[in-house]
Order: sequence, then C-alpha cells, then structure tokens
Amino acid sequence: MGWLQQQVALVTGGGSGIGRAVVRRFLEEGCAGVGVLVRSQEQAESLVKEFGESVEIFLGDVRNPQDNLGAVEATVNKFGKLDTLVANAGVWDFFTRLEKMSLEQIANSFDEIFSINVKAYLLAAAAAAPHLRKSKGSMIFTLSNSAFYAGGGGPLYVASKHAGVGLVKQLAYEFAPDVRVNAVAPGGTVTPLRGPETLGKQENRLSEIPNFEASVAETMPLRFIAQPEDHAGHYVLLASKRNSKATTAAIIQSDGGWEIRKMRS
Repeated sequence: MGWLQQQVALVTGGGSGIGRAVVRRFLEEGCAGVGVLVRSQEQAESLVKEFGESVEIFLGDVRNPQDNLGAVEATVNKFGKLDTLVANAGVWDFFTRLEKMSLEQIANSFDEIFSINVKAYLLAAAAAAPHLRKSKGSMIFTLSNSAFYAGGGGPLYVASKHAGVGLVKQLAYEFAPDVRVNAVAPGGTVTPLRGPETLGKQENRLSEIPNFEASVAETMPLRFIAQPEDHAGHYVLLASKRNSKATTAAIIQSDGGWEIRKMRS
C-alpha cells in the first residue's frame, strides 16, 4: 500500500526532470491519477507512452492564467477531484552575473525568470485552491538551495527562489486550516533545466554543462550529485495526508548538505 492511495495530483512542468520523477513516484505510491501541465507535444506524447490513462496531459504555458485553470479543470474532470498541486516548472539563469547583463537584459530576464519561477506558482495556486480546500489537500512548490544561499545561480535566479520562500509562508498562512503549503528545495541535480530566452540560453541545459556532475559531487558533503528521483520521496511525504497532517509552511532541503559544504577539503 502506497502513501497516496486514491489521491489525485497535478504537476506543472512534469514532462522531465524532477517533475517527471514526481509524477512517476506519485503513481507508484497509489495515486488514482496525475494531471501534468507541459509545453511540449513531445513531452506530452512521452508521458502518455509511459503512464497511459493514469495521466491527464494539458498542453500550455505556466505563465498563462487560463492554461493553469485549464490544467486544473482537465485533471478534475478526468479523475474527479484534486488533492495535491505540485508547482514545479522553472528556469535557471546559468550563473549570469549582474555586470554581465545590459540594463535591457536585466529588465527582460527579470520578467521571464520571475514569471516562470514565481508568478506561475501563484497562478497555479489560485487555480487549484477551490478544489484543494474541498479535499483538504496540499500545495508543494519546487524551490532550490538558492532559496537560502548565494552561489547557486545569478542574482535573478537566486532572488526568484528567495521569493518562493515568502510565497510558501504567506500562502500557508492564507490557506490554513484547509490547505497545507510546503516546498522541497533540491540542490544540484542532473536535470535538463533550461536557460532564459531573454539571455539567449533557451537551448542550454543544466545537465549539459561540462564537468557539471563531477564538480557538484565534489562540492557536496555527501559526495554525489542527485538524480531527479532522489528528491521525489520528499514530495510523497508532504502530499501524504496521514504522514504530514501537521506540516505546513515547511521547506525540506534536499541539497546534499549545501550548508556544510566546506566541512571537508
């Protein structure tokens, strides 16, 4: 028996990386179905090929209010309810420093990064809220070690993830006692996280950085770089109505010990 028997979830950005690992693990833990909001037809077809009728795919943009509403409605129409929202889509700035950007790039990239990493979470939360109140469910946001520490990206990315901390706390406050709001903060992970179009990095992928895996593993006290599935159990715990009944406004750090990364040479 899994921890999420007969629950229904919606995962944004669930076509690859951590989002897809969460979809897979939720179904393994007994979910009756999982809605997935993705932008790519290729990802949509791949999800259906792997999971079949257990998923409801909605093609859209997480920055679009109607697409968030459409993904929620499609999930509820197919599976009858919604117990958990996982707001997971994200974009990374590839360590782009402030002085490496023009004023125009700063303005445009701020809009793009915050639209995906912050605004999209607000839109998903607002769209899902009525159904989550009804089911006494939960919201789970994907943050980052950059939500707490410098050095995991450039100023735009780090600021967006710090904003996510405030978002978790404020929404937990606003939705209590009906809906629990929590987050998972992964560290360096082998994922195809893309860069911003406004910086010309939309074709760049985190996992394709030369020596990325080895350099992250060497930096971490636990001496390995995480795979997406290494974080998925935290989402299961936070989604579980039995095992996290008393948990809200919490952020689980799943970052290989980033805070103590200088403890060994």
